Amino acid sequence: MKIVKNILVILSVGMILTTCQLQAQEQNSKKIVGYIVAGNVDDKFDEISPEKLTHINYAFANIKDGKIIEGNPKDVERLKKLNTLKKDNPELKILISVGGWTWSGGFSEAVATKNDREQFANSGISFLQKHKIDGIDLDWEYPGQPGAGNIHSPNDKENFTAILKLFRKKLDSVGEIDNRNYLLTIATAANEEYLKHVELNKIHPHLDFINIMSYDYQGGWNDSTSHHTNLFISETNPDDYKQSTKTAVKEHLEAGAPSKKLVIGMAFYGRGWHETENQNSGLHQKAFGNSFSINYRELKDSLKTSNYRRFWDETAKAPYLWREDTGTFITYDDPRSIKEKVQFIEENDLGGAMFWQYHGDDGELLKTLYTELKKQ
Repeated sequence: MKIVKNILVILSVGMILTTCQLQAQEQNSKKIVGYIVAGNVDDKFDEISPEKLTHINYAFANIKDGKIIEGNPKDVERLKKLNTLKKDNPELKILISVGGWTWSGGFSEAVATKNDREQFANSGISFLQKHKIDGIDLDWEYPGQPGAGNIHSPNDKENFTAILKLFRKKLDSVGEIDNRNYLLTIATAANEEYLKHVELNKIHPHLDFINIMSYDYQGGWNDSTSHHTNLFISETNPDDYKQSTKTAVKEHLEAGAPSKKLVIGMAFYGRGWHETENQNSGLHQKAFGNSFSINYRELKDSLKTSNYRRFWDETAKAPYLWREDTGTFITYDDPRSIKEKVQFIEENDLGGAMFWQYHGDDGELLKTLYTELKKQ
């Protein structure tokens, strides 16, 4: 009997060590995390290049009655299809991203009490096991803040820490049985206001990595133009606007996150304004017309015409387009800016890159990202 007990102890210790080794490997490798929008799995599945990705975040699962549920009945088959990509890349990890801008309204109430958190975490584990995926990405927009008019509470800060701790415990328990490391990640906003409403120094130990949404610094909610995913601050930025990816990383580090767990976001889409004042080629100018967003693959068509001129902001390391006759200004990421961001990742010992969203690209941006990271 004693021998049996000793064997069980040895096996248990072995599984724990294996899980820890898998976690260490996961944290030390550079990530390429692509968000894939649910509906694109139906008609653009063949465009996915799994060999260029380390992780896919399927966007999104919804929250209903305090539980994580499929956002669409087709999600069952879509997640099955995504899992088949592992035939071409056995190391690929598939995660469910929960919430997002549209479906974050249920977070605050779902984690409000201990019983609520138990139900919420259990629903996440059930979702993971049902769909045979590798992890959970909580995209709460935003704890302690309204986001898209969502319910929020001053207690969100502590409750967010508590739910992540509980999720980590449950994922590790399941992982010990399955002899694998199930992932837990979050998406964070690239600003100090977000960091004031979370306990980053307390939550990062429970997370495999953190996806910083380092884009949308400027958009249609502003009446003036600027870069929306610039690496550095532009020298022509007005005094009231000083955001950049470097700044966001610095703020996350100061809030207590380790550099290796920080994964910076890249935009496979652009943001634009019409009827912009004709100064400085539209950069940092008042815009009076409609604003819009545009996928990179469509944006490239504009570059093929003589109507748009491409500019490069050397201090911001960011491209932009300008069409003088309509006053149209577009800010975006391109291969050159992605190369600069990869260099920044390496120089600052960051965890890697993620991007929104996969099918905004025609393949050029991902190819650049993959090739540049592989060089390092």
